[in-house]
Amino acid sequence: MRQIPIVYVLFMLGPLPLRASEPITAANVSRLKVAWTYDTGDSIIPLRAGRRTPRFEATPVYADGKLYLATPAGSVIALDAESGKEIWKVSLRVNPDGNYGDYANRGLTLHKDRLYVGTVDARLVCLNRRDGALCKGFGTGGQIDLTIGLRSKPKYTGEYGLTSPPAIYKDIVIVGSAVADNSRLRMASGEVRAFDAATGAVRWTFHPLPEDSPVGGANTWSRIVVDSQNGLVYLPTGSASPDYFGGLRAGDNLYANSIVALRADSGKVAWHFQTVHHDLWDYDVASPPVLFPSKGGPAVAAGSKTGHLFLFNRLTGEPIFRIDEKPVPASDIPGEKASPTQPFPTLPPSLVPHSIREEDLWGATPADLEACRATFRSLRNDGIFTPPSLQGSLIVPGNVGGLHWGGAAWDPVNRLLIAPVNRFPAVVRLIPRAEFAEARKAHPDRETTEQDGTSFSMSRHFFLSPSGTPCIKAPWGELVAVHPDSGKISWRVPLGEIGPAKGAVNLGGPSTTDTGIVFIGATIDGYFRAFDAKDGRELWKAKLPTSARATPLIYKTEKGRSMVAIAAGGHDVPGVKLDTKLVAFALAD
Repeated sequence: MRQIPIVYVLFMLGPLPLRASEPITAANVSRLKVAWTYDTGDSIIPLRAGRRTPRFEATPVYADGKLYLATPAGSVIALDAESGKEIWKVSLRVNPDGNYGDYANRGLTLHKDRLYVGTVDARLVCLNRRDGALCKGFGTGGQIDLTIGLRSKPKYTGEYGLTSPPAIYKDIVIVGSAVADNSRLRMASGEVRAFDAATGAVRWTFHPLPEDSPVGGANTWSRIVVDSQNGLVYLPTGSASPDYFGGLRAGDNLYANSIVALRADSGKVAWHFQTVHHDLWDYDVASPPVLFPSKGGPAVAAGSKTGHLFLFNRLTGEPIFRIDEKPVPASDIPGEKASPTQPFPTLPPSLVPHSIREEDLWGATPADLEACRATFRSLRNDGIFTPPSLQGSLIVPGNVGGLHWGGAAWDPVNRLLIAPVNRFPAVVRLIPRAEFAEARKAHPDRETTEQDGTSFSMSRHFFLSPSGTPCIKAPWGELVAVHPDSGKISWRVPLGEIGPAKGAVNLGGPSTTDTGIVFIGATIDGYFRAFDAKDGRELWKAKLPTSARATPLIYKTEKGRSMVAIAAGGHDVPGVKLDTKLVAFALAD
């Protein structure tokens, strides 16, 4: 009998069966390999000099064997989740010439047979899930111009838009907004609105600031979280405009810098808690609220750029651990009245340092260290909540956070809240308006903005040495686990590497499995990592085409294959390239 070659037998039988329903665990995570890579093909070249480049930060949505994702340039794409093959792709034709402060799209939302997408040029778009066609009967031609109906409208394309996915409650679509920082006193207003999912008609509006407020903002730009079972919507709100001078917005600026719980059917406030009073530091509640089961009932965690993690009963707003109002430094700027106190949770402790001493300084070379020391000694430095000043203030933590928009993930196996943090101060200086043009020209590498309508423009930059390295000792980034039952930090580990230094600057979120694994990209070193949620031990890492400024999606295909997908779009920092690739990993047989 003639012997048939094994390869021919395999060809006749077809592909070998996948290991159905094998979950990713600490024992097998080392077998993760790239299953496929998809390139969105979007341009990352700005239309005009001085404009920001689009940043691919999307977390895909999985359903029925398909992945759906959106890009900042307006591409909406459906892929086969198993193979990465493109099923359909449409363009929403986002205005490429907008002056976008945050040129990003972090995902879309699936509801029944429809997809809902927010765009950076301020539209809410409805698409049919089957083929990407615009929904009939929704808004005008399948979309809504979100600038219509605002109390304070944007002055330019890019001042107002959407970067986070819409939220869904029953038959309504809920959206916040991304409002640019610091251009003027009365920036676009930060309404949160609910639209009928079928027609696009407005169902309710929440205004975070009074109708007669002289300022704008206080917008919800991070992800809105819905508790469908209890009919509540949780908003993480940002600062009122402008960020660094509040002399014309006296008081605490109620609902700014807060977690606000709304009744989902009406938009009425159920409860709220303000994490920062009268914000002068751009300390938004950037992290999406995390719903989790506490021993005392349903709970919610709210993380601030301050590094504080506040824990509440999610139905009543009652703090799980006592929160104290503590005295903080006063402002020395004419016309400014900083809040005399700020809230500090007794537990958990801050996830990042709140002060910098001279012995904490570092330099890659002796010259760098000496330059850092000279800058340090010139700055006002009274710890966290040091107000901006004319001489320049050391802001600890910096405006990126602390806890940032990557947010925390809930680990149900070990009952932990796990979050990436940055330990990275910034320098903020107020500049008399008459000196604005000269200051911008003298320091083109710094972010210098008008704060038009006030007496002071502002300049901010990270606390760096002349060679561009951080002026403080590593780690500059960490992954931290908090046990919400005790309020204690269970573990903390450096996240990423920069050369020999452990702990890299990061932006992007974590995801957890029900087997006790944490997946996270986020770091500028370009690696995707898996950690043991129990103790923070690194289990696996893989090099990506570039860094992943995004949150990964963990999913199981219709064939039972466990997979993890993450957008490798890069960070807009020196030495890191931007890209447009979605990379999916699966267990190798």
